[in-house]
Amino acid sequence: MRVPFNRIATMLAIIAIVYLAPVASAQNAAPPASSAVANPTYISIVLETAVNRSAADVWKRVGKFCDIGEWLRITCTITSGRDGEVGAVRSVANEVLVGKTELSYTYTQPVRAGRPYNLYHGTLEARPVTATTSKLIYTLMYDNSMLADDAARESDKTRKTTQFTNALANMKVLAEGGKLPPVPVPVPVPDGDLR
Repeated sequence: MRVPFNRIATMLAIIAIVYLAPVASAQNAAPPASSAVANPTYISIVLETAVNRSAADVWKRVGKFCDIGEWLRITCTITSGRDGEVGAVRSVANEVLVGKTELSYTYTQPVRAGRPYNLYHGTLEARPVTATTSKLIYTLMYDNSMLADDAARESDKTRKTTQFTNALANMKVLAEGGKLPPVPVPVPVPDGDLR
């Protein structure tokens, strides 16, 4: 059976419109905004505290990925995967577990649309010192170049240092068998009263 040439041309034109036009349109579209930072300045904050328990006992008490909820005193749930498995995601800033050992884990915060990516990573480790003592080490690493100036960078570092120093103190209390005091209830301030 012979198909007339104009019919073949019409069919090829339809195929091109249906299948190739979206590809050409995507190729000509503006590229998505990049979240890459042109000149990153990576900093690290390394904090540690001594604990009067073995590293294994410490890790058993405070080393699950969502234990952060208890010692940082926030809500944490596993939103994807299983607690303790690489690839698990917790509700705290959608952090992803990217590495682990028997007594440590490392997590990152994912890229967010419309925001520069600061490559934020944290590592929590229980390191043996003796058979019955250990130390907890918390390491943060991130790019602070997108902050306005040196004062803003120093303020950010101070805030994170304070927050995670308190977290380590809470972990120490819990790992040594203590209990944390109740979370203080914020006192409402009447309108206009800024005392």
